[in-house]
Amino acid sequence: MAVPLSNLAPNLIVSKLCLGTMTFGEQNSLFESFKIMDKAFDSGINFFDSAEMYPVPQRAETQGRSEEYFGRWIRERRIPRDRVVFATKVSGPSGQMTWIRGGPTNLDSKNIKEAIDNSLLRAQTDYIDLYQIHWPDRYVPMFGETDYDPERQYSHVSFDEQLDALGRAVDAGKIRFIGVSNETPYGVMKFLQAAENNSAYPRIASVQNSYNLLCRNFDSGLAECCHLERVGLLAYSPLAMGLLSGKYLLPDGGANDARLNLFKGRYSEGESRYNLSNTTIREATKAYVSIAERYGIHPVSLAIGFVLRHPLVSSTIFGATKLWQLEQVVSACDVKLTPQIIAEIDNVHSMFPNPCS
Repeated sequence: MAVPLSNLAPNLIVSKLCLGTMTFGEQNSLFESFKIMDKAFDSGINFFDSAEMYPVPQRAETQGRSEEYFGRWIRERRIPRDRVVFATKVSGPSGQMTWIRGGPTNLDSKNIKEAIDNSLLRAQTDYIDLYQIHWPDRYVPMFGETDYDPERQYSHVSFDEQLDALGRAVDAGKIRFIGVSNETPYGVMKFLQAAENNSAYPRIASVQNSYNLLCRNFDSGLAECCHLERVGLLAYSPLAMGLLSGKYLLPDGGANDARLNLFKGRYSEGESRYNLSNTTIREATKAYVSIAERYGIHPVSLAIGFVLRHPLVSSTIFGATKLWQLEQVVSACDVKLTPQIIAEIDNVHSMFPNPCS
């Protein structure tokens, strides 16, 4: 099933599932990545999400490979460019990824223009369908943080300058639509306000934030913004980095090549947000897996089905390192959650509200 990205982008038709590419070039070889994209495309998925910093865990030697692999796949498979929707992202301020534009201190117009041009070169494409700000230029709690600390605020590039740079790229035909990621209600509304005040600026069409059974923060504030302002949600991490599949609850702790095992100690963002040593996260995960078992459905189907039923979700972004994982997610689209199942999910949520963020 395909739908418009949002009311603000009616001509950008995206599949309800979006294949995230952040394992391509690290966990997945070029050959494996091609096979996964082949299967996704043949299954009706036309939407592919990447970022200039991918793959993860991020390092200088592999940076940009995910975009490169996607671009090579299009060319070598001779897929018409208008048959796929390509989304990618510009990295926000980072003192750690010094190999990306010297470790960008901000998202000024120079950094945004350079990032767009580099992504186009890596993917060897004339345009990007959806270009997103990966995380805010300003300080906000994110990637496992929850509490806002006013002492950590610092000067940042204005919303106007960011939109002006993105608008120039739209006018030049380099990108079609823009979006934000890991954003707050304040940030979404400030971007929208700036665009309303200046008709030369593009309006954000989507927000890509985490949304899953363990993290429903979107529903508290941001959902109202997106609904009333006609912005679509691209829900990433619907399986909470694999936790909701139940594989890490197995006696052996999951396969050695499962991401949280394979990169243990090397992937601070994932480990801080999705840590089963946190009792609340573990108990909530067990409770959701138990619901799936009681109703005879796979935990992946429960998790994916829950996200897909949200009326504001335009597409659900998932990752797969193996073909059977992709097939499992695709088949989950056929599972409909009954009101009774939703009631049980909400009961668990009331006991363990948003243990992941």
